[in-house]
Amino acid sequence: MTSLTSVPFPKLDVLVVAPHPDDAELGCGGTILKLRAEGKKVGVLDLTSGEPTPHGSLEIRASETARATEILGLDWRGNLGLPNRMLEHTLEARKALASLIRQLRPVWLFAPYWEDAHPDHVAATPLIEAARFWAKLSKTDMPGEPWHPARVYHYYCVHLKMVPQPAFVVDISDVWEQKIASIAAYESQFITGRTATPTFLERLREEAAFWGKSIGVNYGEPITSREPIGMKSLASLV
Repeated sequence: MTSLTSVPFPKLDVLVVAPHPDDAELGCGGTILKLRAEGKKVGVLDLTSGEPTPHGSLEIRASETARATEILGLDWRGNLGLPNRMLEHTLEARKALASLIRQLRPVWLFAPYWEDAHPDHVAATPLIEAARFWAKLSKTDMPGEPWHPARVYHYYCVHLKMVPQPAFVVDISDVWEQKIASIAAYESQFITGRTATPTFLERLREEAAFWGKSIGVNYGEPITSREPIGMKSLASLV
């Protein structure tokens, strides 16, 4: 995990912003792996520690995050240190996030889907979208030069029993085993103390297979966008 005080910051192509460590892996771990395979520089910023949880601790979660980061092959990962369970879209949080966007300079941002039962997830999305706007401001005491990511995509990592209506589905068939390994790295969250069958990880495989079937492949990952998506070519369509 890279310190937020590290200088210089790497210039990223993509920054995935997650309410808690494990949300990026759950919602768009496959897309991250695909982007890395294409040579894109990808980072993850966790907004909170994710703790306390029933079977976790700060030390356990940090170790699990480091393992997941290694599996994903991220170019950078940081934690904004905002309070878990009490995440709010405050001006202070917006400034802190906008400052990082100015220094990391990602072309794309990935944020959680805006509807959810988890208050932290619900608070994260408007925080990210507002920080995107603030990052381009001039005449400010925020570090770095003005920067405006061109796009915000939204990944699904929701606690609501809902069927997403994505803008597109990414074929993650060739990276599925890596994605599920990055999720399984969070043993305290998804394995310890869970006795239900099918297991949580088995359910995730079923969901990915559903989305894969929707586009005619083995495994898929749904992504959406509030803004229209432009295409220069249809060559990448499945």
